[in-house]
Amino acid sequence: MKYLRWLLFPFSLLYGLVVILRNWFYDTGIFQSRRFTIPVICIGNLDIGGAGKSPMTEYLVRLLKNNHQLATLSRGYGRQTKGYLIAEKDATAAQIGDEPAQFKQKFPDVTVAVCEKRVIGIEQLQINHSLVILDDAYQHRAVQAGFNILLFDYNRLHEPHLLLPAGNLREPFVGRYRADVMIVSKCPVNLTANQQHAALQRLKPFGFQQVYFTAIDYLAMLDLYGKPAKTLPDADTAVFVLTGIANPQPLLQYIKQYSVHIVHHNYPDHHQFSLKNIAKLAQDYNNCSAAKKVIITTEKDAQRLREPELLPYVQTLPIWTLPIGIRFLNNGEQQLNETINNYVKQYKKHSSLH
Repeated sequence: MKYLRWLLFPFSLLYGLVVILRNWFYDTGIFQSRRFTIPVICIGNLDIGGAGKSPMTEYLVRLLKNNHQLATLSRGYGRQTKGYLIAEKDATAAQIGDEPAQFKQKFPDVTVAVCEKRVIGIEQLQINHSLVILDDAYQHRAVQAGFNILLFDYNRLHEPHLLLPAGNLREPFVGRYRADVMIVSKCPVNLTANQQHAALQRLKPFGFQQVYFTAIDYLAMLDLYGKPAKTLPDADTAVFVLTGIANPQPLLQYIKQYSVHIVHHNYPDHHQFSLKNIAKLAQDYNNCSAAKKVIITTEKDAQRLREPELLPYVQTLPIWTLPIGIRFLNNGEQQLNETINNYVKQYKKHSSLH
């Protein structure tokens, strides 16, 4: 398959030309890029697929929510609604998208909003909020965020820098110049100094950019309603894994530490689970003769299992979610926290003078 993608290289050249021109128009002011009087933190990546944007968003929410009138703003990918919406406590993935639904479930007291046009969304939010976190908006140049965090998946860092459709880049690699901070995510916990050096050589950060390395921090398993799991897998457990995410391999590798008896029901990123999908999962689970068996999914996938038409079937199955967090390597957490807090403080001070 990867060799066939090279046949798409001419289309990547055309796509790249369009993206380069678009970025140049924004950089030169031909296209308007809106800057706001409240601090706006943008989280994104250059690649398509998961680089850990949601855990990073949640990390910043935990860091900032107690001292600021905070809101998150996402596009709401995969939702069946349009326009600007503020999530209610029981909002579903169909209404606001799976990642915003996950944010709202975990942080019920934080404003979670969705809007395709981020400028319109921030205009609404700034009335009653003092800080906005933009999830997956690095390429949304209509907003000039005050602080940009750019993520790179360590496992894909050394792939060729090819644009869509031949490669995975949304924009040329030079686009990293807009980032204030670059984070290499999903690193091995025992990342060596040589591996870090090789990553930095690949990233080639500019002098003003801070670079951090993080690993996935798998947390305690929960049920679909956030309560601790009653049973955990062991070597004798048959584990049925349900995923609709960009890269399920780290999850599978983690589960293999507990059991190698894994049946993977794998779907594309943001896949809307159907009754047929759940019926197939239930059939495989019920036909399994193992004395101990369990179903594990991700937090993001769990949001799409809460749709009303699926719940009567989902509730008959022992489904556990495996939350993930961020583990900073090299004691980088304190430095990043100080950088973020200083940005918010200085931005507010500067804005108050104008």
